[in-house]
Amino acid sequence: MVDVFTSKKRSEIMSRVKGRGNRATELRLIEIFRLYKITGWRRNAEVFGRPDFAFKTGRVAVFVDGCFWHDCPIHGGLPKTNRRFWREKLRRNKARDRLVNRTLKRNGWKSLRLWQHDLRRAERVAHRVKLCLADV
Repeated sequence: MVDVFTSKKRSEIMSRVKGRGNRATELRLIEIFRLYKITGWRRNAEVFGRPDFAFKTGRVAVFVDGCFWHDCPIHGGLPKTNRRFWREKLRRNKARDRLVNRTLKRNGWKSLRLWQHDLRRAERVAHRVKLCLADV
């Protein structure tokens, strides 16, 4: 189907669309935490980088990175249109992730980054979280 708007107008319209966050992935991780009795986590904690979950007592920040937005090596890819924009956007996202990890480490926190597709393997995710918490 052909778009009825010019690319400039479509871009303006899309820029006004607000995301709902990664609610589904966060809810899935909450299920995993509860299933494997992982406690002490908080959402929306005032921690640099705004992790999806923070374990303040263990100083562990957990991020669930979306395969598209963080350029997953397995599932990531560029859209067919406006490739230059998307290549730069994903590059900036990955650079920001590295900055967040370095800053948290400098401040005595440990970062755990999970891919969105990792959540399909609950036992493995729980094991990684528990290892990270025990390592502190």
